[in-house]
This record gives sequence, structure tokens and C-alpha cells, in this order.
Amino acid sequence: MPKKSIPESNSAKSIPPKTIQDSIALNRTLLRPGMRLAVAVSGGADSVALLRALVEAAPEIGLVLSVAHMHHGIRGADADADAEFVAALAAEHGLVLHRRDVDVPAAAREKRETLEEAARNLRYAWFDELLASGIADAVATAHTLDDQAETVLHKLLRGAWTEGLSGIHPILGKPRGTILRPFLRVQRAEIEAWLSRIGQPWREDATNADIAYTRNRLRRELLPALAAYNPRIYGHLANLATLARDEEAYWQAELMRNLPQLLLPGKPVRGGGRAASTNSDEATLALEIERLPSSPAARRRILRAMARQLGVALNFEQTERLLAMCGPNPTRRQTLTASLYAERSPRELRLVKRIEAHRDLEGVE
Repeated sequence: MPKKSIPESNSAKSIPPKTIQDSIALNRTLLRPGMRLAVAVSGGADSVALLRALVEAAPEIGLVLSVAHMHHGIRGADADADAEFVAALAAEHGLVLHRRDVDVPAAAREKRETLEEAARNLRYAWFDELLASGIADAVATAHTLDDQAETVLHKLLRGAWTEGLSGIHPILGKPRGTILRPFLRVQRAEIEAWLSRIGQPWREDATNADIAYTRNRLRRELLPALAAYNPRIYGHLANLATLARDEEAYWQAELMRNLPQLLLPGKPVRGGGRAASTNSDEATLALEIERLPSSPAARRRILRAMARQLGVALNFEQTERLLAMCGPNPTRRQTLTASLYAERSPRELRLVKRIEAHRDLEGVE
């Protein structure tokens, strides 16, 4: 299917750099002089606009840019044309092009993932390689405010905890470098309008219109319906992500500070001290009930972190059952997942993980 492009009626080179910079809200606080930045460019409007904005900003900030394009092996000739378009765009601006060809359908079958999951995992694994090799200090992706709103709404519909509602982070730390999202406060409509003004064409991916994909249904059906009630819904969902991200950072710092003093290995023994389990097929953690904070919010965090240290991610209902075991008239024992059960003594709550059982990920976002 042919791709829709904006006619190349005007060259962006004819637009004064200051006009371009002032017309699109690139988050420059994420950028620093001398940064070697690989810009992930699919050929779509968002990534093309990000590249153009960074090209204009690079001389002033002192960025060393390159372009990263992944061919996902999904859309045949259309994907080939996308790759050629990105290569030409990189060459037009004198930038090195990094290209990776993958077979997303094969990866999805092998790992029992959706096409979306497999494509994302392959992209980010490649980004990690670019960073680890020293080719780039950071990779910039063109996630927008619309993407943020879609992500938060999707997580909300799936019953996410606060960490899930934090959505797409502006900065994602990696062992060697970072992933940056400089367009996270810019709406897609602004981007397309800007590209039109500067005469910069882009590629259209026909799969973005396919409502068989959940994200496309959110983008084309649910979010527009919500916007009819409140046109500012995109910004509100993005703001929710910011609040959730800051809340999560606070709680994680609190957990790092308090968990080592709360969690106890094994079982208490008569005369003092604790003994590790004699059963090699089990791992155990415990805590003293009287040392728990009184706040249910804090207790939930501690209980979920306790289970995570045993390799189990609890959903809401399982966490609430544990919370009830910390209160008056508790159940003495509960099976929480196929691999985890809880025991309550007069003084302690103890979690026991069966080592041979597979990790349980139900309810995780």
C-alpha cells in the first residue's frame, strides 16, 4: 500500500533555525554538550520531527548525532521503503546511519509474545547494544504526550499499580548510557503541523490504523471519546504519569532505607536468633508485625517488596489478603500463588517460596 507523505514543497533548510527551535517544544534539559546521541527514526512523523529538531539544536548545544533505524521484517516493501526514506534523511543531514534488520514474527513465535511486545523488546535490546558498544552515550526516542496518555490509559485498564501508571519515563537509565524522550510533552498534532510548515515529508505506517491492535483502539476510539468529555484528557493523563513517577521514586527510596531493618531470614529459634530453613526447596522471609508502620499504603509497599525479594509479583487481591494477615484476627496460613504461601504467628508474618515453582507474574504492570 503506498505511503502518504507531505509534498516536499518547502525545504526545512530555508527556515531560520531559531524559528524551527521555537516552534517545537524540544526538552533540552535532557541534552548536554558533547553528547553522542543516536536518534531512533522509524520514518513516521514523530521520529522525523525529533530528528529535524535535534539537527537544528545540535550546533548550539554541541550534540554529535547519528540515526538508528530498525527494519522489523513485518511489512515487506513498505518497510523497505521506510528504511530507504530514513537512509536518505540521514544522508541529507550528513549523519551516520545505524541499521538493524530483525524478524519480529519469528521472535514473537519463539518467545510467545505479541508482535508489539517482540518488536519493542528487539528495539530496546539493540539500543542497549548501541550504548554498550560506545557508539552512543544516549538514544533518543520520539515518544509524545499522546503516547504517554495512551500508555497510562492502557495501564489503568489493566489494573496497574503506581509504578505502571508512571507510564513512559523521560529518562530511562541503562548500564551504559540512557534512553531519552525529548518530545514527551509535545502532542502529535503539533508535530504534524510543524512538519507541514517546514515542508518535511514523513512516512505513514498503515498498521497504525489497524484496530486489531489494542493501542490503536485506544488511540482512535477510546481517547477521542474521553476527549469529548474533557479535551484536556491527554494532558491530564500525562500529568498523572508525572505524579505517579514522583510518588514511586519517593516510596522506592523509603523501601531501600527501611526494608533491611524489617525483613528477617528464616524462622526464630528458642533462646534468640534465627535459623535458616532446612528445606533446600524453600526460600523464606519474615517480618515482625509490631515493627510495621500503621499506614496501609506503607504496609502494601513493604509486603509487595517482600514478595518481590522472593521473586514473586503480587497482584492487588493477593496483597490485600497479606495486609489482612497483618491485622487483628488473622488467618494462620494462606496460599497466595502456585509458588508462594504465607504463615502468621503471634509475632511474625512469614512468606515461603517454593524454589521449584515458576515465578508468578500475575497482576504485574
